[in-house]
Amino acid sequence: MKKKILLTGGSGFVGKNILESSLAEKYEIIAPPRIELNLFDEKSVDEFFLDKKFDIIIHAACKPGHRNAKDHSKLYCSNTKMFFHLVKHSDKFERMINLGSGAIYDNKNYKPKMKEDYFGQNIPRDEHGFCKYVLGNHINNIDNVVDLRVFGLFGKYEDYAIRFISNAICKTIVNSPITIKQNRRFDYVYIDDLMPVLEYFIENKPKHNAYNVTPDESIELYELAEKIRKISGKNLPVIVKEEGLGLEYSGDNSLLKKEIVSLKFTEIDKAIKELYEWYNQNHRIINKDCLLLDK
Repeated sequence: MKKKILLTGGSGFVGKNILESSLAEKYEIIAPPRIELNLFDEKSVDEFFLDKKFDIIIHAACKPGHRNAKDHSKLYCSNTKMFFHLVKHSDKFERMINLGSGAIYDNKNYKPKMKEDYFGQNIPRDEHGFCKYVLGNHINNIDNVVDLRVFGLFGKYEDYAIRFISNAICKTIVNSPITIKQNRRFDYVYIDDLMPVLEYFIENKPKHNAYNVTPDESIELYELAEKIRKISGKNLPVIVKEEGLGLEYSGDNSLLKKEIVSLKFTEIDKAIKELYEWYNQNHRIINKDCLLLDK
């Protein structure tokens, strides 16, 4: 029988990609809309689990805290409640895969190639990072939740108005300059590469509570911009507004690769080309007005 999986956040960037991936063929994935499962409402979650059990929960739902989010209110309260409303029913699932973030390490104190044990050395000052920090502390003390700290996830369905790779691609498609606030070194994970990681932890009990999901090599934003410009075939300017390099956002993936020995990440050039082709084929979704204001 196929394993039964509850996917939260099925209408979001990650959720849409999961539902279009091979995981949807291999497993029975249920992604209820909010009218059926309101994660903010304890009573709604309680009623949902009354007659249901799952092998796995993939918790991808998140109230966004990025600069393009429509509502920044009650960010911490909303995200922690969603998590704890699910964990309350841990007798109804074997394991939860929580999609976390490198933000757990505190964006004011990032350092190159952060390891999992860097967690806790700094308490994040931003609300998004602090939420990840609180959940990370709880996950460290329970054995049926694994925290996947994903760095720089990108791919189709992400918010192209603010996410750098998609933003740069869309700007070239509409013949606008690529803009960078400040050059930085980043880790970027192609959305397709998340799927084998999820499949591994669906099938196998993790040896640790948390893993960095991040590629082998980091890359500068300016280098990414040049790659995108080359793929576009257009001689558009790349504008960098602030001099110097900002804090590097990168993680060490040795713990993950030690456990998933066959894991390989898509070459960044191949990933960008695939995403560029997707936007070209779906160019009607690009609203140029969303690209005029640098956010």
